[in-house]
Amino acid sequence: MKTDDIKNLRIGVIGGGFAGATAGLALSQIGAQVKVYEQAKQVGEVGAGIGLRPATVKLFKRLGVFPAIEAVTSPSDYFEILDEKGNVITREQWPHLEEDGQRHNTRMIHRHDFVVALTGQLPEGVLQLGHRAVEITDNGDSATVKFDNGVEETFDILVGADGIKSRVRALWSDSQPVPANAHAYRAVIDGSEGEGMLVDDNLRLYLQGETGRMIYFLPLRHRGPNGQISFDITVPHPDTTWNPQVPKEEVLEMLKDFDPRLLSIVEKLDWDKVNQRAAADLDPQDKWNSDAVVLIGDAAHAMLHHQGQGANSAVLDAGALADALTDPANETVAEALNAYTAERQGPVQELQRISRESWNAESAGKTAFPEKESIDY
Repeated sequence: MKTDDIKNLRIGVIGGGFAGATAGLALSQIGAQVKVYEQAKQVGEVGAGIGLRPATVKLFKRLGVFPAIEAVTSPSDYFEILDEKGNVITREQWPHLEEDGQRHNTRMIHRHDFVVALTGQLPEGVLQLGHRAVEITDNGDSATVKFDNGVEETFDILVGADGIKSRVRALWSDSQPVPANAHAYRAVIDGSEGEGMLVDDNLRLYLQGETGRMIYFLPLRHRGPNGQISFDITVPHPDTTWNPQVPKEEVLEMLKDFDPRLLSIVEKLDWDKVNQRAAADLDPQDKWNSDAVVLIGDAAHAMLHHQGQGANSAVLDAGALADALTDPANETVAEALNAYTAERQGPVQELQRISRESWNAESAGKTAFPEKESIDY
């Protein structure tokens, strides 16, 4: 699209998480008039740690916000998969870690720090807190949103960055979260409680291949005087309640064959503070956009956490959307949104498929990055 046309675009982004905040950044930088609407009254994100892959890091460098990300992260060189006793199965350097004479380390970050860092880089007035979308209308060449606080706005482009239960996606899809019959129990603990296992900045997965039970050990050594650990227990479980309440004793029994140090960490957890969540994703969506409405992040392709690609995909979606709008080959908004979907849908749906496969002894023994044979980033 032409620069003058982009400057006249009014873009509304529903959702102020990873996808929405990055979209606000990228779309502001191309000159569009952008507002990011978040239903919460203050910036925040619960949960645990994630790894920002090299492709994500490169995008943040291009957007000029990497220093803010770097300040609240630790650099990682590799991902290591071990069996439940701690024997190494696979250790592999992050794909595209070094390119063009530069290092683009995966950055270990807490979800809260990530959202705060991103929203802190938004131009003044872009982020609108306390706005929950209650009615959305696709007008064909525009979209109108009514919020619960009485505000009503019409946009040339409406970006749905509102998660797995997206209200924007409901304009054309009745898809609901698909239970994975698995639970994730997550906690962030002080490094002093890590039984001496917090030794570097690299992600480790302890996997019991026969049962699919696993523990993700993600270091956050930059947080606090002792550093912190994002500790994620993932196990198959028939309970699909969104927020299950499983007692610690049951979890310890499921993990009884794991490294005694890991069991000791679990035993010391304040179980009342552990976030329990039933894992779920979305079936691949055929439609990501209309002529004026487009989906990014979990709204388009929520995936299971086994490959750690959900947040990364959301960020890359936002960058690709901005690129599609500035591509002179796309003369209209509709063409740009179609081009964005055409670029992102294939690789992201491949990540959804791989993430559904989770991990087993065979796959873990082949590579730590099964996506690299089909996705080049």
